[in-house]
Amino acid sequence: MDTKQIEELVDEIIQGADDRYAAIMKSYQTPIFHYCYHILGNRCEAEDATQEVFFKAYRNLKQYSPTMPFAAWLYKIAYHHCIDLIRKRKWTKMLPFLMQNKDSQSDIERHIENVYFSEDVFLAMQTLSVEERTLLLLRGVEEKTYEEISLIMNKNAASLRKKFERTASKFRSAYSPLGKGGSAHDESKQIAREY
Repeated sequence: MDTKQIEELVDEIIQGADDRYAAIMKSYQTPIFHYCYHILGNRCEAEDATQEVFFKAYRNLKQYSPTMPFAAWLYKIAYHHCIDLIRKRKWTKMLPFLMQNKDSQSDIERHIENVYFSEDVFLAMQTLSVEERTLLLLRGVEEKTYEEISLIMNKNAASLRKKFERTASKFRSAYSPLGKGGSAHDESKQIAREY
């Protein structure tokens, strides 16, 4: 969905066509869920957070300004919501429980979920701060520009570019020993089993 379509939808919704909000949700639900999942580290919490993000966006739609891309505005809401959730709870390291019925998934969906939500990726992501995870996800997975990310995170685009390089290197270092089945991987699995 392009910028013009989003702006038209927003105008229609503000004018009272509430049913049009479903199109916005359909367009952004999956990327916002993936973002929340990797920040929060728990599928159920990410599902709840995704719903809450869309509720907050809907409630504050009149405050949206087309000077900022709609996606950046939505990610900014998601970023702040996830930060609030993390502040409210004691952070524990635990594996996400995938409660979805596997029989209803296609082979492609199962493969994507196994890679995207793999334990090794989860454990490597947990070595990063929330800000680093946000940056890695927005740039590396969602392919946002540094300018868009700077709007979401209220940071300078040039400093984000440097931080992304350091964060990507940190993630590769954390992920690499895990993927090779090293002692860090065994230790992480043991910790995860204890929860």
